[in-house]
Amino acid sequence: MAADQFTKWLAVTYLKDQDPLIIIPGVFQFRYLENRGAAFGILQNRQIVFAVGALLIFFAVVFIYGRIPQKRRFVPLRVCAILLASGAIGNLIDRLARNYVVDFCYFNLIDFPIFNVADCYVVIGCILFGILILFYYKDQEFDWVLQKKGSRS
Repeated sequence: MAADQFTKWLAVTYLKDQDPLIIIPGVFQFRYLENRGAAFGILQNRQIVFAVGALLIFFAVVFIYGRIPQKRRFVPLRVCAILLASGAIGNLIDRLARNYVVDFCYFNLIDFPIFNVADCYVVIGCILFGILILFYYKDQEFDWVLQKKGSRS
């Protein structure tokens, strides 16, 4: 989360009201954007919806994180939870402090929507979670989700 907030501070300080900073011509640049919507700019100016949604996601992830068994095998799942929570809180901080999210990473080669580090945390966490569920964990390893916290071994 610190990396997200630091890079957003850099974007506000050095990119706001400036021309894009071209890193790889025709491929990637840093371009300042104040995003008042969700992913890809949808649902503009619905800050309360996003703030409540981010808080719900954060608390759900924290709840699940507390139930993950303290075994080495579940460390990757803990990493997913940390990435998801960090991404949700990183953008929530922006929404509460600025009323918008600072985005600044732009792949102009494919005209991909402008994003930030918190967005990367969420996407990487979700992709890793999907890979773990499909290829690493077995169904019965998730019995802890439904067990009462004190009844686990």
